[in-house]
Amino acid sequence: MKYLGSKTIETDRLILKAQTMDEQKYLWSLLLIPDVNKYYLTVPKKYADKLFDWDKQKEFYEKDMEHANDLDVFRWSVFLKENGKCIGRVSCHEAKDEDKSIDDSCIRGVGWYIDPKYKGNGYGREAAFAMMDYMFNECDIEEIRTEAATINPASWMIMEGFGFERLNKNKMVEYTYVSEPVEDYQYYLTKEMYLNNKNVIKNR
Repeated sequence: MKYLGSKTIETDRLILKAQTMDEQKYLWSLLLIPDVNKYYLTVPKKYADKLFDWDKQKEFYEKDMEHANDLDVFRWSVFLKENGKCIGRVSCHEAKDEDKSIDDSCIRGVGWYIDPKYKGNGYGREAAFAMMDYMFNECDIEEIRTEAATINPASWMIMEGFGFERLNKNKMVEYTYVSEPVEDYQYYLTKEMYLNNKNVIKNR
């Protein structure tokens, strides 16, 4: 793959930019909202309680932001074009971060979240599509693998809308703020699948 970093990406309504410290407290506050964090792998469960302390989190984010513009980092803050308001985040990480059996940097995982106040406007889908298009077309990744809780159709229906195929095996996942392991569907989307269906996916 090509390591081009978190290049600024524009869509019809959004601008995706490499993250800065300016918006981290706001993004952190979103992760404390149950509707956002319930089925999002915020941090390993053993660190869950620490997430509520901004002073501790601030130190983590400050260190993280030192690498926000590194060419092997693919994380963006999402802004509205009309007013410059930050409304969420999208990211594309190595699949081995979630599945240690995968040792190929060209296979990636994805994640995103949007402020619930903007739910229903299609911003999450628009940002995710732009990010995946960049990763497949410009960074030359070969495949995206991701997962979604079986009891969270709002998430896995988005995956299927993007053309992801569901594997025949499910996986039990420990989410940060869910007390018991949750069954997840496993999905994959190859570069060939994406390019063959790009126009259909974009206009769904």
